[in-house]
Amino acid sequence: MIMNQATGAAPEQAPDIHAMVVTAHPDDAEFGVAGTVAAWTRAGRRVVYVVCTNGDKGSSDRAMKPEVLARIREREQSAAAELLGVETVVFLRRPDQGLEDSAEFRQVMVRLIRTYRPEIIVTSDPYRRYLWHRDHRVVGQVVMDAVFPLARDHMAYPNLLTAGLEPHKVREVWYWAAEDLNHRVDITATFDLKLAALRCHQSQVTELNRPDLEQWLQDRCRANAESESFELAEAFHRVVMP
Repeated sequence: MIMNQATGAAPEQAPDIHAMVVTAHPDDAEFGVAGTVAAWTRAGRRVVYVVCTNGDKGSSDRAMKPEVLARIREREQSAAAELLGVETVVFLRRPDQGLEDSAEFRQVMVRLIRTYRPEIIVTSDPYRRYLWHRDHRVVGQVVMDAVFPLARDHMAYPNLLTAGLEPHKVREVWYWAAEDLNHRVDITATFDLKLAALRCHQSQVTELNRPDLEQWLQDRCRANAESESFELAEAFHRVVMP
């Protein structure tokens, strides 16, 4: 398994992959899409993670130092990704709670999309109302703007053309934690892997304060599968690009 750790620039252009999962924080993917990711990798499909912040503020422990927490969370994310069969993890290592919807961040995302050329991008829903982490809103919006129209159009960021990164059209964007759900994936066969991957994030599982993590997660996935023929699901708002 290749672990690519980047501070902004992507590696040289890679072969096309099936899905890119873009998260604000280490552990977001395991909550939102790990069961689906496990199903994809089991089927031989290639998945890459892009983790935008270092998660250095995700602790209620007054004795924890941000730089120590960032290293812990990167190790936890790497372990979870390896368990799920994720081929590559790109760590952008931006400050937790510090993401901005900027031209610079959009260009970083366009570079990654043109490098890995995914069919599907999965990320957090920027349109969730009221109570929602700002980093989640910013990441979701930057991803959509990067997908449409910036990664698609050759005149956007001409410096990327000079670098050999040709335009790419993403086929679909899936948002987790959406209020308007229109797509559910059966994860009954991969729930155990989702749970195991989530448990890799021990620093965050402790913060949840859920005595029975398995039951709590199972209840959430069962609710996502309501009215479906399968028992457990992850649910998304799926956007098919024109």
